[in-house]
Amino acid sequence: MSDTQPTCAIISPALANANNGNWHTAARWKNFLAADAKVSIALAWDGAPVDVMIALHACRSADSVARFAHAYPDRPLIVVLTGTDLYRDIKINRAAMHSLEVATHLVVLQDQALLELAPSLRQKARVIIQSAPRLARIKPNKTTFDFIAVGHLRAEKDPLTLMRAVQALPAASPIRLIHIGDALDHALGDAARQTMAGCAHYRWLGGLPRTRTRRWIARSQALIHPSVMEGGAHVIIEAVQSQVPVLASHISGNIGMLSEDYDGYFPLGDAEALAKLMLRFASDQAFAAHLRAQCAARAALFEPRHEQQLVRQLFNDAKFIK
Repeated sequence: MSDTQPTCAIISPALANANNGNWHTAARWKNFLAADAKVSIALAWDGAPVDVMIALHACRSADSVARFAHAYPDRPLIVVLTGTDLYRDIKINRAAMHSLEVATHLVVLQDQALLELAPSLRQKARVIIQSAPRLARIKPNKTTFDFIAVGHLRAEKDPLTLMRAVQALPAASPIRLIHIGDALDHALGDAARQTMAGCAHYRWLGGLPRTRTRRWIARSQALIHPSVMEGGAHVIIEAVQSQVPVLASHISGNIGMLSEDYDGYFPLGDAEALAKLMLRFASDQAFAAHLRAQCAARAALFEPRHEQQLVRQLFNDAKFIK
């Protein structure tokens, strides 16, 4: 690298050991910008001079954002908004609101997210859809019809709807739900263990490395994503990039990923509707093929080259602000 390269600090509320979306975004963007800047990743800004800051999470990175804006009011400050930012914190949390005000650029991860911003903020916002490399489908299990759900067990991911849905399935159904994610909420972990003990349709694997998780996705018949709020779920991208269709809660963040006219939605928190959708998908080959085709039509949006182009364009645009 040349010594004339600008320096960039990516502030992420989670590092590698968290194995979550924030960390994966930070690591991916660092790689994307390797030719443009000297990039570091940290939980918080240490006060060392940098030319550009990229902060993931308006609320959880608010202290770093505020200190950088005060120290360097004329330098680029890019804030990337998560689901909890968009659908909760920027409406009620003053620190998150301040992050939006002082940012020179805002990033949202799907089109519908722009609607959550005031018109004055949309002017400095742009959409950058995340990406994942393609991973070929793996031959599915022959004795069970496997759905996959991926997400740490916390309220925002609504794992209880998953558990209630599998408990509503007929006992003789070959459907099995594989659930991957750490129990960030102990009560939800207890619920997962109890559900697994009493329901043959449910198997909770806990947290797994990303490579193993992607292989589980690739061998599944469909991904189930029941979240309450999402900025732009990376796991949906990973499923689509393995030709695995998605059954998702009908919320803004999922609609922004899969489109308004996608036919694989179920009402938020409606376990009975989810169970019926799972049974329909498992028994109606034409319906399953239709969802696969709808997801395939979105795949070009989720290519790493596309995301890299947008991230580099953002960075280079930000360097020239006055």
